[in-house]
Amino acid sequence: MHLNRRQFIQTTGTLVIGAALPGKAAESTSASEPSARKLPRWRGFNLLEKFTKRSDGNPPFRESDFEIMAEWGFDFARLPMSYLCWTDPQDWLKILEPELVHIDQAVEMGARHGVHVNLNFHRAPGYCVNPPKEPRDLWTDDVALDAAAFHWAHFARRYRGIPNRKLSFDLLNEPADVTSEVYFKVVSKLVKAIRSEDPARLIIADGLKWGRDPVPALAELNVGQSTRGYDPMQISHYKASWVNGSDKWPEPTWPLQRGDRQPMDRQTLLRERIEPWKKLEALGVGVHVGEWGAYNRTPHKVALAWMRDNLDLWRDAGWGWALWNLRGSFGVLDSDRKDVAYEDFRGHKLDRPMLELLKQG
Repeated sequence: MHLNRRQFIQTTGTLVIGAALPGKAAESTSASEPSARKLPRWRGFNLLEKFTKRSDGNPPFRESDFEIMAEWGFDFARLPMSYLCWTDPQDWLKILEPELVHIDQAVEMGARHGVHVNLNFHRAPGYCVNPPKEPRDLWTDDVALDAAAFHWAHFARRYRGIPNRKLSFDLLNEPADVTSEVYFKVVSKLVKAIRSEDPARLIIADGLKWGRDPVPALAELNVGQSTRGYDPMQISHYKASWVNGSDKWPEPTWPLQRGDRQPMDRQTLLRERIEPWKKLEALGVGVHVGEWGAYNRTPHKVALAWMRDNLDLWRDAGWGWALWNLRGSFGVLDSDRKDVAYEDFRGHKLDRPMLELLKQG
């Protein structure tokens, strides 16, 4: 794989990218359009069809998911995606068009059912918070950064003209251990690439430290920011196989008992996870909770008590949220918890108590 800066510039200038969705490009913006300075209180779920490259092929998004979310009163779908789903891994400039058609369909399904679609690069050229490690490093390698910018420019051109009330971009999932200065450089590059194709597109950047910490330095770029709702990990990721040592944590309670330390409770969440982000909001940066939830090994009663406090705090703050996920081990459908009396729902196992709690939030 070889991509130098001149090739990148030449390619982005000449590549013919798929036309905007039929009937969408001509739509004009209006006074009701969302703003990066004040994000709507969108509430919904993460949908995972493009979350990772699958050896058996990547399925399209399901319209039934959008139908169910709308029926329940939710209006937001975050799509965490891997660029490998639509890219030849040996050639970062080779786009696999059928995979992008699946994303087109998701954008249209969202519009059809009144669900805002938020496209996120969970794996971008040069970075992913999850293994396997990328062959090049987005934070230090201009080839990887140029490729990531190329992909975002491709998406921006493809969906140019679709109103922000229907579509937004979330640049990179959960930047981990990088400095604010490095992150500013990367975000600036990606924002410039998007706005060169679609100046009005609503853009969101995740916080630092795996999405947990606000980034005041980004305020001048006119992008919203996305936080997380996974604190404390002893509740959200209890016995999660991908978290080292979580199988040895004591069974959690809420408030969380921490030995001889003061328990972690609602006031702790307010002080540590809400107030720093309210300071960011005061700088004119809209805030949304892009991911949160509790893994299915956390006792159900504990999970619900913890979720209730988070939902109350976010409602008071005026923030929306997206549960990880709709269907699966963190979700309200098919979560495979051992301590839930599931309700049959259109071929799924529904966690009704969790759903009713989410509706209140």
